[in-house]
Amino acid sequence: MKNILIPTDFSDNAWNAIKYGTALYSKTRCTFHIIHINPISYNSGGEAAMYVSPEILEETILKESKEKLENLLKEIERLPLNTKHTFKTSALYGFFTDHIKQEVQDKNIDLIIMGTKGATGLKAVSLGSNTGNVLTKVRCAVLAVPEDAEYNTPREIGFPTDFQLSYDIKVLNHIKELAVMHSSALRFLYVSQKGKDLSDLQKKNKEFIKNYFRENEHSFHTLTIKNLDDAVQAFVESRDLDMLVMVAKNLNFLERILFKPAVEKISYHTKIPFLIVHE
Repeated sequence: MKNILIPTDFSDNAWNAIKYGTALYSKTRCTFHIIHINPISYNSGGEAAMYVSPEILEETILKESKEKLENLLKEIERLPLNTKHTFKTSALYGFFTDHIKQEVQDKNIDLIIMGTKGATGLKAVSLGSNTGNVLTKVRCAVLAVPEDAEYNTPREIGFPTDFQLSYDIKVLNHIKELAVMHSSALRFLYVSQKGKDLSDLQKKNKEFIKNYFRENEHSFHTLTIKNLDDAVQAFVESRDLDMLVMVAKNLNFLERILFKPAVEKISYHTKIPFLIVHE
């Protein structure tokens, strides 16, 4: 039984995350925990209005959220029926990332699925501070689903890596499980600097990955493009990938792909989800 957490703000992209998640795990027994977190309001002086009495919370803010969650469940019931799936909802009030951390711990969450706001064509996509914070601060696998992503069985999964770090078996197992579930091929991308060979450590890590995924269809690809996110963009398009997978352990590498300096932006294709796996 998988426990999957899906935060919602009742937007179209949050709904798309629910649709994508239920389709991706259609053959798996899952409990989907759908939560709405009401942010702490701020007073005119810019200070957080921290204290709201439980009675007022229940009667106003949370009451409205619970009604919206009830309506959302009715929408979910219109999706193709899957007897392997159970849905639970909860309305909360407070700081977004803190609540997500607590939910992950309390409900033994295996995966968080979040919708991200899309943009047309290949323009930069704003990840939003919530998704950015969860990706970097919560130690749980996160599947970020762009607003425009349509579910396709992930036949080809891209995995950018610099081979600098050895990967934990638990992390690779998460990826293997997904690949086995959908008979997906794994495509590893290494972005090289011109004329620079792999170091002994990189060769060793590459060999380990090759051995670990020997029973899965996989291939290794090298691109020599100065800009890392341009390389990922080109790779996604040329191979027509259905999903990207990255490991949070190599945060520097991850941030170069996912985030633009100062502003949290994704710069590649807006149509495919990406999975971030933590150790």
